[in-house]
Amino acid sequence: MTDKISAENLTFYYGSTAAIKNVSLSVRSNTVLALIGPSGCGKSTFLRCINRMNDIIPNTRVEGNLTIDGESVYHPKYNVTGLRRRVGMVFQKSNPFPKSIFENIAYGLRINGIRDKYEIESIVEKSLKSTALWDEVKNRLEKSALGLSGGQQQRLCIARTIAVQPEVILMDEPASALDPISTQKIEELIQDLKRNYTIIIVTHNMQQAARVSDETAFFYMGDLIEINPTEKIFTRPDREMTENYITGKFG
Repeated sequence: MTDKISAENLTFYYGSTAAIKNVSLSVRSNTVLALIGPSGCGKSTFLRCINRMNDIIPNTRVEGNLTIDGESVYHPKYNVTGLRRRVGMVFQKSNPFPKSIFENIAYGLRINGIRDKYEIESIVEKSLKSTALWDEVKNRLEKSALGLSGGQQQRLCIARTIAVQPEVILMDEPASALDPISTQKIEELIQDLKRNYTIIIVTHNMQQAARVSDETAFFYMGDLIEINPTEKIFTRPDREMTENYITGKFG
């Protein structure tokens, strides 16, 4: 498998404070990488470096490099709008638009220039089927998305993300606000989606990281302490600090 994403000595500053320091890691295509570590350790900051969401925060800067398919996303001429099309994001709190279920997905397609009614309908259906939502909502597509349950809203947001056919999906604690049944559906969905996408998920739930990811990266105080295949991280990590975190000695 080839590397889809590669960070080299990536450092990100809020003002004079380095939130992540000299992070180097790579993510192969069609795999799931979980980012674990205590609150404030840099997981979400790293995630947002990938699609340059941190750009909108004043008084920040980045050093080092991050590439997708070998192209530096921080090159001055890199197309950030194109980057955000290639790299979709699902947030901790589901954020459906105050529109119909159908329009939540169709909206992004129209912004991307798709006008054909039948093509839009086809993509909406396919996206909802991909997230196992179609059977639950097919008879209420014109109803407000805000009437869905929390778990359904989060799957709708994932459907909305994949409708525009990104290559990478970033997930920032996508199941932290959900009940166990909805969480299981999201986890099963992640396993299905990795056939077509490269996925990076931030999670506080170590059992979730163990269940859904191929590799796990442990962050602490802005440093990448260790990245390894998930099974190794959870059974025989290279670093004592990783073991102490996983066994609950701190964090």
